[in-house]
Amino acid sequence: MIWNKEMECLEAQEKKQLQSDRLVKLVRYIYDNVELYRKRMDEAGVSPEDIKSIDDIVKLPYTTKDDLRDTYPFGLFAAPHSDIVRIHASSGTTGKATVVGYTQNDIDVWSECVARCMTMAGVTKDDIVQVAYGYGLFTGGLGAHYGAEKLGAMVVPMSTGNSKKLTTMMVDFGATAIACTPSYLLHLSEVLRDEGLLDKIKLKSAICGAEPWTEKMHHEIESRLGVSAHDIYGLSEIMGPGVACDCKYHTGLHFCDDHFYPEIIDPKTLTPVADGEVGELVITTLTKEGIPLIRYRTKDLTSITHQRCECGRTSARISRFKGRSDDMLIIRGVNVFPSQVEAALINVEEVTPHYMMIVDRVGNLDTLEIQVEVDAKYYSDEIRGIEKLTKKISGVIQSALGISAKIKLMGPNTLKRSEGKAVHVIDNRKLY
Repeated sequence: MIWNKEMECLEAQEKKQLQSDRLVKLVRYIYDNVELYRKRMDEAGVSPEDIKSIDDIVKLPYTTKDDLRDTYPFGLFAAPHSDIVRIHASSGTTGKATVVGYTQNDIDVWSECVARCMTMAGVTKDDIVQVAYGYGLFTGGLGAHYGAEKLGAMVVPMSTGNSKKLTTMMVDFGATAIACTPSYLLHLSEVLRDEGLLDKIKLKSAICGAEPWTEKMHHEIESRLGVSAHDIYGLSEIMGPGVACDCKYHTGLHFCDDHFYPEIIDPKTLTPVADGEVGELVITTLTKEGIPLIRYRTKDLTSITHQRCECGRTSARISRFKGRSDDMLIIRGVNVFPSQVEAALINVEEVTPHYMMIVDRVGNLDTLEIQVEVDAKYYSDEIRGIEKLTKKISGVIQSALGISAKIKLMGPNTLKRSEGKAVHVIDNRKLY
C-alpha cells in the first residue's frame, strides 16, 4: 500500500515551510521562462525577490482559462519543447483546446498523486483496476492508468464505449476496482443487472470523477455494486485527476497540497475567505515544470478546512462542490460552454443566433438537447429539408463540443427573448 505519510501527515509548520520553499523556486522559474507572468509581475511591481514564503502568494497575479486560450497552444509553457514528453488538452470556450504539456517529472508527480488518491480509496498493488475513463487528449484515462501502475496494481485499460464488453471483462478478469465517471458507473450497474452479472463481480472500490455527483448518487453506487465509492478531483489545466480525493471517512477531498496549493477566494472581490466559507477554488502548481500556473481560478465553488482528518492526514480538505462561478457545464465528463454552441451556430446560415440548451439526465446518463431557431427565409415544413438541416447542425455541434446532442429545429421567433442577459441553458439535473 502506498501512503506517503511523510508528505500527507506533515505538521502545519513543516507543511508551510515546504510550500514556501517550493513557491519561491516556482516564482523564479516562471518569471525567467514565461513572458506573460514576467510582464504581469513587472506591471504589478512584484519581483521574484518579493516572494519569501507561501504567505506572499497574495502578491501574485491570478491566471484564468482565457490566459491559456489567448496564448494557445504553447504560450504558457515554461519548459523547452525538448523536455515535454506528453501533451493533453481539453475543450476551450471558442473551440480552441486548452493545451497542457508535461515533463517526465510532471508525469512522475502526477502518477504519485493519483496513486495517493487510489490508496485513499483502498486500492493496493494486489488489486485489478479497470480504467473506464476515455483515453487520448482527455486526462482521465491515462491519469488513472499511470496512478494504478504506480501502485503496482494490474491495470485493465478498457476506456469507454462498449459497456457489454466492459462488464464481461470486469467479470472475467475479476476487477476489484474501477475508475470512471459516476454516471457511467451507474449505467454499468444497470448493464450488469440486465446481464445477470451483479452477483459475479468482485469490485471493492470505485474512483469516480470528471463530473459533479450527488450524495444520493454516491449511496446508489455503493448499494447497487457493494463498493466503497470515492470522489477524485482534478482538471487538465492543473494536472488531471489526482489533485484531491476523499478517504474512507468522506469528510472532504484531501488536497495533494505539497504539489498544489489551494486558496478559497470571494469570486467578486477576489479576496481570501475564511475556512468553512464557500468561495472559488484557486490553485497554484508548486512543482509543475511543463506549464506551471500561479493562482489559477478554477471557477469551482467550495469551502476548505485545514483540520487533521480522522484518517491521520493533515492535508487541506475541500468540501463537495456547490456549483461554479461561470456558465460552464459538465456533460458526460466533457466541459461545455454555451459560447461554444453560439460560435458553432454562427457558421450555419440557415439559423438565427437564438438557441436553448436543455440538459437532463435519463436514467443515469446526461442528455443534451439544443433547440435552434431557423431563419424565416429557410423555414419549411418539408421533411427532407428538416432532416438535412438537422443533420448538418448535429455535425457542427458534435465537432464543436466533442459530444453528441439532439437537435430540435424551432420556427422563427419561437424561442423566448430576454430583456437582460440572455438565458441559453436549462439544466434539469439535480447535481448539488
